Formats: sequence, C-alpha cells, structure tokens
Amino acid sequence: MKILALHKSLKNIISGDVFWDKEILNYYSVDASSYQIIPKAVVIAKNEQDVINVIKIAKKYKISVTARGTGTSLVGNSLNTGIILDLKKFDSIKSKDNHVMVGSGTIKGKLDNELKKNGKFFPPNPSIGSYCSIGGMIGNNASGSRSLKYGSTIDNIEKITFVDGNGKKITLPGNKKAGMKIFKYAKRIESHKFPKVSKNSSGYRLDLIKSIKDTHKIIVGSEGTLGIVLSAKFRIKPIPKKRVLFVIGYQSENDAAINCTKILTTSPAAVEFVDKTTMKHINHKFNKKTSCLFFVEYDSELENIQSRMNKVVTGKILKTIHNDSEIQRWWKFRDSSLYYSSKSIKHKTLHVIEDAAVPVEHLPKLFSIINKINQKFHTKSIMYGHAGNGNIHVRLILDQNKFNDIKKIADEYFDNVIKIGGTITGEHGDGLARSEYVKKQYGPVNYGIFKELKSQFDPDNILNPGKIISHKSIITKNLSHF
Repeated sequence: MKILALHKSLKNIISGDVFWDKEILNYYSVDASSYQIIPKAVVIAKNEQDVINVIKIAKKYKISVTARGTGTSLVGNSLNTGIILDLKKFDSIKSKDNHVMVGSGTIKGKLDNELKKNGKFFPPNPSIGSYCSIGGMIGNNASGSRSLKYGSTIDNIEKITFVDGNGKKITLPGNKKAGMKIFKYAKRIESHKFPKVSKNSSGYRLDLIKSIKDTHKIIVGSEGTLGIVLSAKFRIKPIPKKRVLFVIGYQSENDAAINCTKILTTSPAAVEFVDKTTMKHINHKFNKKTSCLFFVEYDSELENIQSRMNKVVTGKILKTIHNDSEIQRWWKFRDSSLYYSSKSIKHKTLHVIEDAAVPVEHLPKLFSIINKINQKFHTKSIMYGHAGNGNIHVRLILDQNKFNDIKKIADEYFDNVIKIGGTITGEHGDGLARSEYVKKQYGPVNYGIFKELKSQFDPDNILNPGKIISHKSIITKNLSHF
C-alpha cells in the first residue's frame, strides 16, 4: 500500500480534518489501556459523507478503519494500524418526551446535563461517564452501577444508524432486508453457550435478537467491527425523586459475596463493591476488621427500607444516607476506584482479566478464583465493581519481570470464569485483551456464525479488524508501557 497515495486521496475527498503528522498519530496510538498501535492516518469526520468516503477509500487501499470517541477504553478497542476515524463532531442531542436522539460523538456528561434540565436521565452510568462518548458506550455495551435496575446500553436503545463496511448507510431495525439477515443468524445460534448473566459485552449479542424489531441490538457491543455508528435513539427515564444509600461493611470479600443474593431480594437500584484500596480514600473511620464495603442504593419503594435491610444484611450497616448531596459525595468515592487503584500502586496494572461477570450466586467462586490466581502467580489484586451483576473489576499488580505470566493468568482466569457460567467481559468489551477468548466463550458453532455475520456487514474486513473475531493471540502484543 502506498501511504502517500492514501494521504492524498483522503485529503482530496474528506471535508473534515485529515492528519498524518507524527505527533497526531502518536496521540491517537494510545487510549486508557496499556496498549499502543500507531495508525497510518487520522480523520476527524465533519459529516456522514466523510464517514462513507473514508470507508470507500479504506476498501480501495485495503486498510483498516477504526472508530474512536474519547479514548477511554481499557482494552484497546479503538486502536489499530490503519485509519482512525474520530467522530467528535457528531455531537447532536434532540430529546422529546421519553426518548432522545444522540450523535455518536456526544459526550455522556453533556447528554446528562441536557437531560437533567427536563428532569430526565439516560440510565447507563459508567464511572467515566463525564468523559466517555455515546459511540463508545454503544461499541462496548456500557453499563455502570445502576444497570442492576435499569439495564445496560443494549437494554435502553431503540434505533441505530450506522455505515457498514460497504459504505452503505443503514438504520436498524427499520431496514428490513438487513434485519432479516441478522434475524436468520440469531435463529441458528446455540443459545445455551451464551452466559446467563445480567450484563455481557463479549462477542455479538445474537441471543437478544428475538424478532426483527431487535436487530439494532447487534451493533451494541460490536466495537465498530460491523459498522461505524452515526447516531442512536435511546429511552430516557424521569430522575427519581428520592434515594437512599446504605454503606455496609464486611470482614471479608466472601462474606459480602454470600450476602449479595439476599440483598438482591429487596430490589435495589445498585449494589456496588469496593475493597480496602478505595476505603483508604474515604473520609470515614472504619473498624480495622472491615475489609470491604457494599454501596446499596434504592430509588423507589422506600417505605420500611431500613427494617427490610436489617433483615437481610449480614454485614454492618455503617451509613444510611438520605441527603442527595451526601449520597453524591459517597458515590464519588466509588466512581473514583479506578483512579485510586492507579494511585495506590507502583507497579503497572493490567486491564486484561479486569471485567468478568458471573451469575450472582457464583460471586463467592469468582473471588476464590481471583485469590487462587494471586497465590499461584505471586500477584496482588485491587477489586471493585458491580456486585449486584456479578461483575467485578480486577486491577492485577504484576512485576515487570513476570511479563510472560500475563497470558498464563488470562488463560486460567477465563477458563474458570467460563466454567461457572460467566462472561469474559461484562461491560468493557473484548478489544485487544480478550478477543482471542471469544471462541472459547461461545464455542465453534456460535463463533462460526459470528464470522458469517462479520463478513455480511464487512466483507473486506476493514472495520476494526482483530477485535471480537481474532485469528491469533494478541493479548500481550502492542503492550506499550509494561
């Protein structure tokens, strides 16, 4: 491929910005992960026609196109060797009644502020929500703490408009021809191979397509491998009038995990877990025996909630908070867990085994698997996450001289997660870190269907290749800072 000819073609036809200078390429070669891949060019698209033209040029030069939002991915979802397509200018917001139309480049924090003016909110709330883009949330099927009650991105979306690998603009579920093809794939899957968990961002979510009306959901969690998202229509909800937050202390992760299923019987909006790393940064004097916390929030049916909690909680209720500003203050501690984990350690933390989700009844087993990994490989872990969904984030602390253990740890961890009915990623996606395990997650039949689906929408394999469908081990390739 002639790079100079590519650059010239992009410059001549794209109305937005086109870059290939070293500084810009280096900037777009990294995200919030530990990976680095230097692209050949960066395009900041001005309009839909730019997106279509980029794909046509990519087909001509047989080069990849990878959509990018704000680069908050922890597993390199938006990194690749070809053209990086920045969609920051697609930042429109149009809300009406209980729905909102949003451009893929819109920042979630901006959307939140706009909806709040009318007393509404978009339920998925990743902790990085003030900074992440809507397109990224769609690409990863983002969730957050309140997905326990309100679901993930895939549960709150009604329509998606995207450009496929042929340069064709498609709206689902409106496009019946494309929808029927997707539905036929969905009817062929081995559904028992899909993990029975409340959140899942691995592979293509054909299990949720029960009719042609659901076909737009296939784009959610697809990491830009089936199409470049232009816009989406979401359901929005009224902001709850009252909330109550309980902060509960436990002497061990196992105690907390066992108690989780009982707490879920009271229908909370969120059940979040943090270990001692985050606790150290909370302005509260904890008992020395308290090794971890649950944050349990309710935003409806608050009558007698204290007595109901007293009946099911086996830990100690440390705080019962009704004041909204105080609730917000405590949630900031939980939402800063990733920052605290990075701040608290000297060694590099790897975002590789960090996002598994299991059936909640197996949450004690998940903690046991993590502890056995630490013992076997002489590592340490910082943990936090969405206990109510069985989704625990693990920050693995690994010495630099143990680089060769990364793949061994991932192999063992994902094997065990899959054995207990879990998913290798609950909300962050497969990316560079986990795509090689998708076949193991779903089995050869489903993986074969995934490949057919990919070929249907991207016959030349130009859309973010190497993600979800991966033909080689890439978990340690392109690790830049380890």
